[in-house]
Amino acid sequence: MKKLLRFLIHYKKESILAPLFKLFEATLELFVPLVMAYIIDVGIAGKNTEVILLMGGVLILLAAVGLTASVTAQFFAAKAAAGFATELRHELFSHIQKLSFSDVDRMGTATMITRMTSDVNQVQGAVNMVLRLFLRSPFIVLGAMVMAFFVDSRAALIFVVTIPALAIVIFGVLLINIPLYQKVQSALDTLLGRTRENLTGVRVLRAFNKQEEEKEKFSEESGVLYRMQMITGRISAVMNPVTYVIVNVAIIFLIWTGAVRVDVGILSQGQVVALVNYMSQILVELVKLASLTVSLNKSVACGNRIQELFEQKPGLVSGENAVNDSGISDDKVVFSHVSMKYPGAGEESLTDIDFSVKNGETIGIIGGTGSGKTSLVHLIPRFYDITAGSLLVNGVEVADYPLDALRQKVGIVLQKSVLFEGTIRSNLLWGKKDATEEEMWEALRISQAEEIVKKRKKGLDEPVEQEGRNFSGGQRQRLAIARALVRRPEILILDDSASALDYATDAALRKSLREKLTDMTVFIVSQRAASVKNADKIVVLDDGRIAGMGTHKELIDTCEVYREIYESQYGKGAH
Repeated sequence: MKKLLRFLIHYKKESILAPLFKLFEATLELFVPLVMAYIIDVGIAGKNTEVILLMGGVLILLAAVGLTASVTAQFFAAKAAAGFATELRHELFSHIQKLSFSDVDRMGTATMITRMTSDVNQVQGAVNMVLRLFLRSPFIVLGAMVMAFFVDSRAALIFVVTIPALAIVIFGVLLINIPLYQKVQSALDTLLGRTRENLTGVRVLRAFNKQEEEKEKFSEESGVLYRMQMITGRISAVMNPVTYVIVNVAIIFLIWTGAVRVDVGILSQGQVVALVNYMSQILVELVKLASLTVSLNKSVACGNRIQELFEQKPGLVSGENAVNDSGISDDKVVFSHVSMKYPGAGEESLTDIDFSVKNGETIGIIGGTGSGKTSLVHLIPRFYDITAGSLLVNGVEVADYPLDALRQKVGIVLQKSVLFEGTIRSNLLWGKKDATEEEMWEALRISQAEEIVKKRKKGLDEPVEQEGRNFSGGQRQRLAIARALVRRPEILILDDSASALDYATDAALRKSLREKLTDMTVFIVSQRAASVKNADKIVVLDDGRIAGMGTHKELIDTCEVYREIYESQYGKGAH
């Protein structure tokens, strides 16, 4: 949690001025009981209207100046807290972008969303409260005790006993609740994960009529969170009644002691009222301090969770030096005895992958479900790192490239086509931010998406809803392919990205790629034999190993795995 305070560095002025104005307000508040005592002992007791009016004016002045100081302090505290949260979110989001696919898979999307939203909000609120109350409340407590000694040292001994007793209660609750709040946030992660899964998969749930089962699971996980929050809430709830009991008992003793000392002429009635007022001030401030303590409990737990995410080292280390790869190799991509295992997996996902690809070639990747097709092409832009062997792009190890430089060479369309809220134009500009309209239309023509855009009223400026909900699956895939083509990458990877296209559109897409992108190296991953049939080279994967490699005609005769896939789609004996 302490490490997160570095995000306040640009708000030093606000972080200093906020508590200073609060301390100024607190100082004024400490004089109020003395003014009241003077009014009682001199004004009321002496029936001196002039003193009452004068001191009443002083009270109004103290209130006005104190209010101004309080509002000013709140302004600075809010500005510092909001700025702190903004910089924290920016840095956290930037850090998440550096994490590898493996890191994201391991931590979970729901967890990262919780830490960027709920956890950051909790820490922001705590920063605001700390800047306003962390110095003010203890200052009032100690100041009230000092002022009580100034009024009457013997009566003030009650303060000496009361304040430590209250401190034990408050900090005892603090020590108990911090680990409990960490568990509460973990339970919240689990519940958010369940919620996200159900909302994104709502159609599947309804198709299989699993709503009631998911309701039960949600209720169970929600119940766990509820019970944990109730435990922490009950512990926190003990704080206020206990502090009130302690303070009220102290006030009883204070009034009794004051009455005795007034009776013998040591104290005046006004001084007793002042002592009671100081005790009441202590009560109010300790209630605020208790509230601050609860907030700090939560924020420390949340801050530690955020720091855990910051301490998650990116699984991929970008190459630091610029790479000159022009003319180094005739081969565009070379897999040399490459193996890869996912973190925590028991077995390798890819084993001894060995083949090379010339510039401008089209490579088909085919195999059964779970054979490693996606894993293989994800190694090229370094979404995952190889665990053995060597992988070269333009004759240079992919690990030696700066990640930005490597991924600038690669255009990839993933299995799930993702469009972002905005317009068709803004989505295409993801591929190349300074693309001209002609470049965008050319990419749309090649991807067979030109008609999709022309049929829309606003053309390239047609709105795109979140995740492209206002487009069909096939339309999203073609627009995603166009987005990758706008960049004109050296290497294009189509990872089963035509699965939602009909056979005619798929064939037209492949024909267009062959005719218009002769200088681009293309990897086509597909379950359809037709999609890879005309590739210059087809790599057949089976359980993470190469089962065959060659042209369609060669594989039909030599590779049983390929022949089985082909015949399952076109019938036995088909060629």
